[in-house]
Amino acid sequence: MSFPGSKGIKFNTTTDIPPLLGKVILVTGGSSGLGRQSVIELAQKKPSLIWLAARSLERARTAAEEVQTVVPNIPIKPLALDLASCQSVEAAAQTFCDSCGRLDILLLNAGTMSYTPGMTEDGYEVHFGTNYVGHALLTKLLLPTVLNTAETDPNSDVRSIFVSSAVHKQAPLGGIQFKSLKSKATNLDAMARYGQSKLAGILFGKELARRYPQVKVASVHPGAVRTPLSDSVSSKSFLLRCLMTVGRLFMSSVEDGVKNQLWAATSDVVISGEYYEPIGVSGKAGKYVKDEVLANKLWEWTEKEMEGYRMQLDEA
Repeated sequence: MSFPGSKGIKFNTTTDIPPLLGKVILVTGGSSGLGRQSVIELAQKKPSLIWLAARSLERARTAAEEVQTVVPNIPIKPLALDLASCQSVEAAAQTFCDSCGRLDILLLNAGTMSYTPGMTEDGYEVHFGTNYVGHALLTKLLLPTVLNTAETDPNSDVRSIFVSSAVHKQAPLGGIQFKSLKSKATNLDAMARYGQSKLAGILFGKELARRYPQVKVASVHPGAVRTPLSDSVSSKSFLLRCLMTVGRLFMSSVEDGVKNQLWAATSDVVISGEYYEPIGVSGKAGKYVKDEVLANKLWEWTEKEMEGYRMQLDEA
C-alpha cells in the first residue's frame, strides 16, 4: 500500500462528470467502499440503469436500497457476483445478458487482500483468482454486449475500467509466475501475491485496448484510501495496525479516493490502455507493464483458462 503522491489534475465529481442519460453501468464490489461511492456519484448523473454487483445478492440488495435513499428515482439493480468463483461469474454475466442488451461502463472495482495464503474454489491463488481471473472472465463474457453497444450507438463511449494498485510494482521477479498460479504460492509474500494480481489486470487491460479499439480501457490506482479492504489488511498484525494508525493521517477519504476511477470512466482525455495514478497521472506504471511479450502470454493463458465459459443466447 502506498501513500498519495502527485494529486494530478483537479476533478470535481459534481461538475466534471457529464450527464449519463441512457447509459447502462455495471460496478463490481458495489456494496461498500470505493464501489458504493462510485455508484452514488454515477447515479447522480441519471444513467438509464446501474447494476450493483456484490458477493451475495443480499449484500447487493441492501447496498442498492441504501444508495437509493441518497439518490432516489435512479434504477439500481442488485447482482450476485462472487469473483472467487468462475461459476458465479458466469451466472452473473448470464443474468445481465438475459435482461440487458447494452453496457456502456464496466467498472471493475472489487478486490481482495489476504495475508493468509489461500486458493479459490477453481484452484487459483486467491488474489489472482479473485482480483484477476474473476474480472477477466466477466469482461470476456460481457464483451459482446459492450462491442454491440459501440457498434449500434454512434454516440456511445464504451469503457472498461480496472481499479488496480500501485502495489503492482511489487509483483515478483518476472512479473507473473505462471507455474504457481494454481497453488497457494507460498513462495511469495502477501504483497507479491497481491501485486501480481494487480499487474495482471493492468496487462489484460492494455491488451484488451490493443485488440478492441472500440472500447476505451484504463487501469487506475485510487491512492491510499480508508476502505473496508484497508481496514481488513491492518487488522492482521500488530505491526500493520501500528503502521495503519499513522498511515490514516495521510489517507484519502472514500469521497476523494473514488475520483481517479470516476475520472477514467467519464473524462474525454483518457488514453485507452493507460495506467493512471491520482488523478489522471500517467507514466508511473511499473516496468513489467511495458512488457508486451508478458501481456500477450497472459492473454493467451487467460483465453485457455476460460475455454468453455460462454453466454447462452436467446435465439428467439
